[in-house]
Order: sequence, then structure tokens, then C-alpha cells
Amino acid sequence: MDIGTFQTLLQIGENVAIEFKRCGSGIESDTYESVCSFLNRFGGDLFLGVLDDGTVSGVPAGAAQDLVKNFISVISNPACFTPTVYLVPELLVYEGRTVIHIHVPPGAEVHSYKKIVYDRIEDADVKLTGTAQIAQLYIRKQTVYTEKKIYPYVTKEDLRMDMLPKIRQMAVNHAGGKHPWESLSDDDFFKSAGLYGVDLVTGERGFNLAAVLLLGKDEVILNACPAYETDALVRKVNVDRYDDREVIRTNLIESFDLLMEFGRKHLPDKFFLEDTDRISLRNILVREMAGNTLMHREFTSSYAAKFVIRQDQMYVENGNRAAREGIITPDNLEPNPKNPIIASFFRTIGRADRLGSGVRNLFKYSKYYSGQEPEFCEGDVFRIIVPLNDDYSFDYVTDAANIMKEETQVKTQVKTQVKTQVKTQVKSQVTVREKILFYCEEPRKKSEIAEYCGFKGMKNFTRNYLKPLLEAGEITMTLPDKPNSRNQKYVVTHKTPAKISHQSE
Repeated sequence: MDIGTFQTLLQIGENVAIEFKRCGSGIESDTYESVCSFLNRFGGDLFLGVLDDGTVSGVPAGAAQDLVKNFISVISNPACFTPTVYLVPELLVYEGRTVIHIHVPPGAEVHSYKKIVYDRIEDADVKLTGTAQIAQLYIRKQTVYTEKKIYPYVTKEDLRMDMLPKIRQMAVNHAGGKHPWESLSDDDFFKSAGLYGVDLVTGERGFNLAAVLLLGKDEVILNACPAYETDALVRKVNVDRYDDREVIRTNLIESFDLLMEFGRKHLPDKFFLEDTDRISLRNILVREMAGNTLMHREFTSSYAAKFVIRQDQMYVENGNRAAREGIITPDNLEPNPKNPIIASFFRTIGRADRLGSGVRNLFKYSKYYSGQEPEFCEGDVFRIIVPLNDDYSFDYVTDAANIMKEETQVKTQVKTQVKTQVKTQVKSQVTVREKILFYCEEPRKKSEIAEYCGFKGMKNFTRNYLKPLLEAGEITMTLPDKPNSRNQKYVVTHKTPAKISHQSE
């Protein structure tokens, strides 16, 4: 690690992936607890010789090498760590003080320190004692998707076979008129959809958990996943309890429809045009949120999933098998299917799009619906938060902006026209003056001057041009005492450069 990165981490401070330890004459047990929690979560960086507030105190002078040896000895001791782990500490010198940096990658298995399992929650190392907590940790570490778990005693009588015609037709409609599911037998349909398979470890054949969740009867789903439900709530007036509530415990297909109907019931459908087509922002937002919480939930988790509509926001949250922790944006999005069979089924029947499109759609259309962006929070509990603002209308804002833009354009055009007219008038006056001064370098009659300047009427020409020049002393009459004489001529009182006349010409 370079010093620049180290300085940045000092400024960030302790979090789910950074831990500071004072480290005196020896390494305390809490250091190994942090190593265990990093292994069990998403990994992290451990710094020995740094105070909790980020102040670098350093390890004792001359003791760094011994501390490293002791650290390696403990993490490789099966009596301390199960399973043991191999890590390589490095020494950093910062402002004359030595710091020991240990990068801990996420472990492939669940690790324990002195037979105790630790997990990393925010910036704390938490001792796991509950069976459910430890089971959830094993689920997160395993590479097998829980939706693939085989239930050998589940039969077609346990499934909603009456839904198959509707599902086949949905696949055909979404495919544009033709889909293989339309002509497959029921048995082949289940195999094609990935709902019936073989456990290659045990050799068991049968319907899997995905089949139970997508098509199972309600009592069968309850037996397979006792904690499965989606709690839909409205908390606009009574925020402590609810204004309306629906607890959904049926299969995923009908759960989706019920969540959509709940959203339509309690959310305004604001007017919005995309190009020339009117689309429902409300339906798009609810569709993406409902689809996400149903497709990517960890169904073995005891955490109750929720869909909550409040005055200022709506959100969904559900148990999750997280691959990382933090905020998800379109820029850092790394699509990670939690239940690929269920997700593929939803895409086939048109209830979802390609992986990752939900995040992009919510970021795109949330701004049109409320003027604000949504928030995706990845962790053991996954949350999508979409802001709400009943007073906001993208159509109104756009119209107002267009009106202001048109008014600005009109004002600009008027100003431009006025300026052009003024410039033309000024230019015209200056041009006539210069012509007169140039032409009268030799004595000229009034009629000659007017003709030269392009004027026919003598009265206006005399009043507007000759008289001002006479009064200014720029021209003079050859017979001053005979202003109406036919022999009267006008001549400039000083020489005017010829180039002025040429420019004006």
C-alpha cells in the first residue's frame, strides 16, 4: 500500500472494511477478532499502530518484526483459527512512525477465532451466538443457490398447475408471438424452466425451491419457507402503525400482481410523455421494486420483506445474500443474480428485463416522478428507497421551463431588432454626414449635394443634415449674406480624409 492510499484511509476512518488498532507491546485478542470478522464478511484492511480517530501512534520502536511473527503464528494455529489462514503483513513508515498493515481478503469458508464466530457489522466486530445468524453466514459463504434445493417429495399436486396456461401465454406474448413453452409438455416445461432437476451431490431428483416459490400452493410454500411473506404497508398519516396493510404469502407470480395493485391503489399516476407516448411512471417504479424484492430475496432468511409507502418515500427491503456492502449506483453496478432460476423465469414471462436494468430504470424514471434519485443499499438487508413528492410534476416543470425559454427568446429577438434599427439609423446618419463632408471639399450647390447623397426632398435634407453641419461649423456657405441665392454653394471648413467616404460608400 502506498502512502497516498494510506492517508486517504486515515481520513475515511473506521468502517466495515477498515479497522485501526493501537497495538502496544503486544497484539491484543480484539485484533484477531477483527481478522475473523473480515474473513467472514467482505474482507478489509487492518492497521496496527493507529488510534481509533485515525491518529498514527506507531508500534513500539524495534518491535515491528516480532509483532509480525507473533501475528503469523496465531493465525496459522488451528487451536486459534478454524480454518487457519495465510496473511502477509507489511510495514509502512509514516511521519517517522511504523505501522503494520494487514490486508484480509474475504474467506471462502466460515472462520472462527477460539471457537467463536465473528462478523463485521459497520465498524464493529460482532460475536455471533444465534443459530439463525450463523446459518445465514454459511448461506452467504456457500456457492450453491438455495433456490436449487431439491424437495424430492413435492409433486405436481403441490403446485398450482392451473397457472400453467397463463404462464405459457405470458411467455408467448413477451416473445412476440412464439415461444417453446407453448408446445412443451408439463414435464418438459418444468425441466426447461429449471424448476425440476437433480442434486449432483446427493443424487436426489425432484422439484426445487424455485418451483415451490413460483408455482407452489400457499400451504406448501409455508412449509418450505416458514418466514416467507411480503408485508405491504402505507404509512402516510399513521406513521407508527399503518393506514393500509396487506400481508402477501402466496406464490411469486401472484405476489407480483398483488404488489402492483397495492402500488396503483396508493400512488398517483402522474402524466408523463416519453417521446410521443404516454407511459406510467408509477407502474414502472413499482414494477422494478416489486420484481427486485421478489427475484433477489434470500428466501431462507427470517427477515420479513416489506413494501412501504410513506409521504416522502417508498421503499422495499428484504433478506439478502450480499456479495458486498454499500451503496449501488449505475456507475458501480456489478449485476449479481441471487436467484438466477427465478430471475430467468420472471424475464421469460415479461415481469423483468435483463440483469441490472432495474437499477438503471429506477435511476432514470425516479427523477421524472419526484425530481430525485433513488437509493440502493446492499447488505444483509437489501433496500431500495425511491423518494416521493406529490407536488412535483416533470410535465409542469418542463412546460414552465419552455415558457421561460420562449419568453427569453422573444425578449432577445426584440432587443436584437431594436439594436439593429438603432445601428441602422446611426449608420445612416453618419454615412450622409461623411458623404456631405467629402463631397463639399469643393463648393457644391444644395441640389447637387442632395442628389449625391440620394435625397429627392430638399426641405428634410436641409433641416436634418445641412443645417446641423452649418450650426456645428463643419461646412459654410460661400455667400453667407445671401442664404437663398441660387448661386449659393456649400464648402467644408476643414479637410475630411477621403478614406472615410470610401468606407461609407
